[in-house]
Amino acid sequence: MCGIVGYIGNKQALPILVQGLRDLEYRGYDSSGLVILDPEQSRGGGIMQRVRAVGKIDNLVAKLKDAKYPGTLGIAHTRWATHGGVTEENAHPHIAQDGGIAIVHNGIIENYRELKEKLKKDGVKFTSDTDSEVLAHLIAHYYSTPPSIPPPQGEGKAGIRSHSSPLPGSPKSVTAFGVGLRGEDKGGGENQLANAVKSALKEVRGTYGLLVVHADHPDQIIAARLGSPLVIGVAAGEHYIASDVTPMLAYTKQVTFLDDGEVAEISRDNLRISNLKDELITKPTTQIDWDQAKAQKGGYEHFMLKEIMEQPTVFEDAIRGRINMEEGTAVLGGLNISEDQMRDLKRIVIISGGTAYYAGLVGKYAFERLAQIPCEVDFSSEFRYRDPICDKKTLVYAVSQSGETADTIMAVREAKRKGAHVRGIINVVGSTIAREIGAGSYIHAGPEMAVASTKAYTNMVALLLLNAIQLGRLKHVTQATGKRMLESLLAVPAKMNEILAQAEEIKKIAKKYTHYKNLFFLGRGVNYPVALEGSLKLKEISYIHSEGYAGGEMKHGPLALVSDDFPVVAILTRNQLYEKMKSNIMEARARGAKTLIIATEGDQEASEVADDIIFVPKTMELLEPLLNTIPLQLLAYYIAVELGRDVDRPRNLAKSVTVE
Repeated sequence: MCGIVGYIGNKQALPILVQGLRDLEYRGYDSSGLVILDPEQSRGGGIMQRVRAVGKIDNLVAKLKDAKYPGTLGIAHTRWATHGGVTEENAHPHIAQDGGIAIVHNGIIENYRELKEKLKKDGVKFTSDTDSEVLAHLIAHYYSTPPSIPPPQGEGKAGIRSHSSPLPGSPKSVTAFGVGLRGEDKGGGENQLANAVKSALKEVRGTYGLLVVHADHPDQIIAARLGSPLVIGVAAGEHYIASDVTPMLAYTKQVTFLDDGEVAEISRDNLRISNLKDELITKPTTQIDWDQAKAQKGGYEHFMLKEIMEQPTVFEDAIRGRINMEEGTAVLGGLNISEDQMRDLKRIVIISGGTAYYAGLVGKYAFERLAQIPCEVDFSSEFRYRDPICDKKTLVYAVSQSGETADTIMAVREAKRKGAHVRGIINVVGSTIAREIGAGSYIHAGPEMAVASTKAYTNMVALLLLNAIQLGRLKHVTQATGKRMLESLLAVPAKMNEILAQAEEIKKIAKKYTHYKNLFFLGRGVNYPVALEGSLKLKEISYIHSEGYAGGEMKHGPLALVSDDFPVVAILTRNQLYEKMKSNIMEARARGAKTLIIATEGDQEASEVADDIIFVPKTMELLEPLLNTIPLQLLAYYIAVELGRDVDRPRNLAKSVTVE
């Protein structure tokens, strides 16, 4: 989600930045912008020019038409809204110090409210609703009042002047700022801008991929990373910076990857990398052999595989800042209901469709077990046509990746008409459902480019679990139980990585199942929805017929279909239904079915009923779907690839279902 581009060299920056933004369009965005700094003008009391636009990059380009921006240093950004709506004011770059400083930022500043209040007391005026602008002003604060760091030798006092009208020859909506020169940096610990960035980042909780420029430092870009990727392209007399290698492949394939906690001071001819303690770090350059299409996918063959592999990272984004470990509860803002009203709830309804529906089924188990509130999950397409029973003691969750699912939009309106409390669990900021509800939680999965949803599913489950923990703590769940669940949630990303490390083994297993025309997916309890989701993934992208069933239901009819050419994929992890699930698998094997088992690591007993087996780490039962779904995603992916399917764009399907 979001994209960053920066350039410093001897070429005009504008065309490089614009093309770089286009190269990053695949990441998804809702607005864009750039800042150009001309070093020659800066030495005479320089000009920093900013242009921003909502919507497609074409809208930004239209604002740049006929304008002259000769600068050879600039930064640019495509924004995927998280804090604040989709407006030009919320678009990047953000400006501070009357135009002296400009930043572009990917990530989330968790403590931005606290920092914002402190800065307001110092007289700072904010022009956006974003967390990123807070970071810009925090850097400006430390630039103006460096903490116990002597200024560089020969530094003079700044003369700052702001131009409220566009420059001659500049298009409307272009902001221009002029700043007098402070003097040259000496580098290293004497770098005033780098020191200000480091001081600010020491106060920040959250994640960032960050570029910072200052009109008084026309030969430098500061870059920093924590949790959000940044790559620096190296060429003679110039450097390129971006969220991934895509925008720089046309110019150089020599790159340096920043790691978490690193800060880079980038000039035309030099690159200095250090940590927040200003300890120098020596890093090699890497030769990139990707073509541009492959680079957009992070080196993966398909977007779907990339998005499967991103799940540990985006899961952390989903839960970050939403855990109160001391109280053993979840912290969920943007709610439209008081704690007393939550305690008084008599019913929960989850409305959704497709993959979101299966995430909702997992939520049902969590709400009923933790909050002890009756919960039902309904297809949005059916909900409003059955005259649903909702009142002020009903809480309705609308779950949708896009926030534009037509069925769910209409179901939300029906629930509101009936007087229910309605919350959204949505991925896309500013989407129709998010706007109409005005309450709920964003899942922060970032854009999904593949039609088949993967990382959004696990983040939807994560948010439903957090909501269930919050409601449970208001009712009967003890602090100790809440803490155990939250600790287990925090351990999930590492366990996801353990499963993803088995990708090559799963690929080998997948090849054994490509010639079958039908498959069953079986699960029980909280893993029944996992079976449904696994079956859906296989149908969506491989076009193989499959059915998901609760294991105990096989004997009520479906068992008639089982034979030696109708294999069974079963989730047999160690939980309260282990023995019953094992019996269901043995029923299938007795009728000649080949079995592929998802089992808890170390469970040799499961191997006795498996032709093939994939092991997953142990976790709490309610959290098992977060892990057990991943091998099924990989299984479907590798089967589809083996069959030569269009994995990212399967036939007859669309990413956002905007019709009923």
